[in-house]
Amino acid sequence: MRVIMMGTGPFAVPTLRELYAARHDVLALVTRPPRPLHRKSRAEANPMRELAVDRGTPVHEPDDVNAPFSRAVLASFRPDLYVVCDYGQILAPEVLEIAKFGGINLHASLLPKYRGAAPIHWAIYHGETETGVTVIHMTPKLDAGPAIVQVATAIDANETAAVLEPRLAELGAPAVLEAIDALAKGTARPIEQDPARATRAPRLKKQDGLVDWSRSAEAIGNQVRALEPWPKTHTFLQRDDGEPLRLILDQVVAEASDAGLPADGDGAAPGTVLEASGPRLVVATGRGALRIERLQPAGKRVLPAADFLRGYGVRPGDRLGH
Repeated sequence: MRVIMMGTGPFAVPTLRELYAARHDVLALVTRPPRPLHRKSRAEANPMRELAVDRGTPVHEPDDVNAPFSRAVLASFRPDLYVVCDYGQILAPEVLEIAKFGGINLHASLLPKYRGAAPIHWAIYHGETETGVTVIHMTPKLDAGPAIVQVATAIDANETAAVLEPRLAELGAPAVLEAIDALAKGTARPIEQDPARATRAPRLKKQDGLVDWSRSAEAIGNQVRALEPWPKTHTFLQRDDGEPLRLILDQVVAEASDAGLPADGDGAAPGTVLEASGPRLVVATGRGALRIERLQPAGKRVLPAADFLRGYGVRPGDRLGH
């Protein structure tokens, strides 16, 4: 099949590799234009561009994929299908109509749950134990098209977003090939999504990483796993003799009765330090207690809890929060 691939981030790389391996005719890669990381730095890396250039595939980098000039470029390739994954722009009906079969999109959730830019992170944040990938037949509405292929997988109790994302990317690549094969043979039976079951997964913001200590220890632990590698989860150590110290929580464990503490953190206010000796830094939450195993003070490297306690003089009764 004559395919135009649309994608930018590393999540889309396994799919493009599988398209090449399956000997589909990859006519072009459409990807976001390069953006500088800082004023004086080089442009950010684009693994999709690198792979396409290595394979001799033309690369199209429009600011607006729906603009007239971009539509003309796409039409010049006479594509059968768009394969879209981790691209970042919504295709207008006029663009979808250019390809014989329209477009398919690989999304990192079991749609209709977690529609949006950050499905992996929000699934972990909300404590989901299962997720997966869905290949949809695209419509102009975000992530709302009918599902052609769906594959589920369990989320490990300790799995971070940084670990789950590449695993889902590899799971999704063969699902895309299965969808293409079904479209080519006319055997695809897309299943419409139930909008009543749809949930949102908006793009992450820095403030999503701020800890609310009134939440449960389990929920805060999920937050730490979900927001790795960005924006990370942070709080502030309140100090009587200076400004609050910003702390990034790198590794935590939810504790309750197994730590010799009642489920309410011994009645202490959420954010109160319960233990601060040896390797144990334990903080009360709205339900249960959270053991902080690794953390990063502002401007410093990541430290084991024992090293942090030796250097910063934290004591039981001290407070974390904003």
